[in-house]
Amino acid sequence: MLYTVNYISPLGGITLASDGEALTGLWFDGQKYFGSTLSVERADGRPKVFDEAERWLDIYFSGKAPEHTPPLNFGGSAFRRAVLESLLDIPFGCTATYGEIAELAAKRLGLERTSARAVGGAVGHNPISLIIPCHRVVGAGGSLTGYAGGVERKRWLLEMERTGLPGARL
Repeated sequence: MLYTVNYISPLGGITLASDGEALTGLWFDGQKYFGSTLSVERADGRPKVFDEAERWLDIYFSGKAPEHTPPLNFGGSAFRRAVLESLLDIPFGCTATYGEIAELAAKRLGLERTSARAVGGAVGHNPISLIIPCHRVVGAGGSLTGYAGGVERKRWLLEMERTGLPGARL
């Protein structure tokens, strides 16, 4: 069963999704690929993971790095999981390029290399925005490239994290 709840952030509404045990989705309302992992059937109730995720969001939007991560279930292919796990390695207040994420993902997969373009696709379809920090991925020269939540949100998030664009690096 799938559970959903709404959260109001300084950047607008956020929809969170859970399988009852872990967080399976977190999207800004109306963002590109919104609800990409949501099924039609929904369950009533409020799993405790939503309390953990909301606590994470409250800390994050206060400008601090949360010390905990709620349980996550982001599924997908081995490649997509490797990319999303690599995003979790980007510290609060830092950025990494698509190429750097490609290197990390390749290591996780036991490969010599992987395509930065393919990484871009996986990053763009991240189902758990913010907690899996796809907003911290920038272009090779530090440029703000696309973000499913919108480039202005990305800029706000990076500035809130005090990266001083192009900012600290991974």
